[in-house]
Amino acid sequence: MFASLALVAVAIEAAVGYPEPLYRAIGHPVTWIGRLIAWADDVWNSPTASFEQRRGMGVVLLLVLLGASIAAGVFVADLLEDIFDDLFATLFCGLLASSLLAQRSLAAHVGDVASGLDEHGLAGGRNMVSRIVGRDTEALDEAGICRAAIESLAENFSDGVVAPLFWLVVAGLPGALAYKAVNTADSMVGHKSDRYRAFGWASARFDDLVNLPASRLAALWLIVAASLLPGCSPANAMAAVRRDSRHHRSPNAGWPEAAMAGALGIRLAGPRVYGGVTVDDRWMGDGRAELTASDIRAALQLYRTACGVQIGVIALLAAIIVLM
Repeated sequence: MFASLALVAVAIEAAVGYPEPLYRAIGHPVTWIGRLIAWADDVWNSPTASFEQRRGMGVVLLLVLLGASIAAGVFVADLLEDIFDDLFATLFCGLLASSLLAQRSLAAHVGDVASGLDEHGLAGGRNMVSRIVGRDTEALDEAGICRAAIESLAENFSDGVVAPLFWLVVAGLPGALAYKAVNTADSMVGHKSDRYRAFGWASARFDDLVNLPASRLAALWLIVAASLLPGCSPANAMAAVRRDSRHHRSPNAGWPEAAMAGALGIRLAGPRVYGGVTVDDRWMGDGRAELTASDIRAALQLYRTACGVQIGVIALLAAIIVLM
């Protein structure tokens, strides 16, 4: 178990995030992984190849990503352990691992949607929410903008915060890097379009698998957080998860979305438009659907509390391991 490493990483990310000057200077691990995926997409995903050939090359891409990320993680972790003692090796490895988390940046991006609505009305809200969701945003009203922002917050809490921390605790830096590689591949090629239905199949299915434990944990942290906040309902959150999570088109996203919707007494998901096509999804939660910017801020408060719950659990786990 690597609970101490995860605690260092999440504390650093919560404090400073990924500094913008560093991003401009050297990029980010996700951008490095993305370049490899883009190269493979150009070279291996030929439109003239058969469906079976493109699916096979997608499997090769997944194996290459897993092998390269695990090897890089093992190399860096071993190198740090050779150079420093245990304490400083953990600190430096945690600094590197913090770049794989999106706890601070996620809150900032979702908060920008509420600020955009308050300062520039619908145009500002649509502009900000278009940066974090894939659906059509030009026709969204205020309620639709707010639901989209809160859905993104809930789903990315699982994918961008809980999942990399889970794999960091379980498998250290190699595990977190491997998870991030798979998740990035799913976001880039794991679509059901004609181009990616075959090539992205392996990445999308494996991403569903590795996100399964984190989505359940994310729902649990949100339920616990709801019990700590006035105005939130842990009972309604649990009821929404039991009733609605399995009806989401994603096997994982429904868990944190339903938990957040139930806790806040709102509805999320439902009918949406992607690429000009209406997707008639089920609602998560049974509360009100007419949301405002204040609901985004309430969701952010719940999110931050859930992050705190998660950090507390990791700290407790690290302390238990040290005392054993």
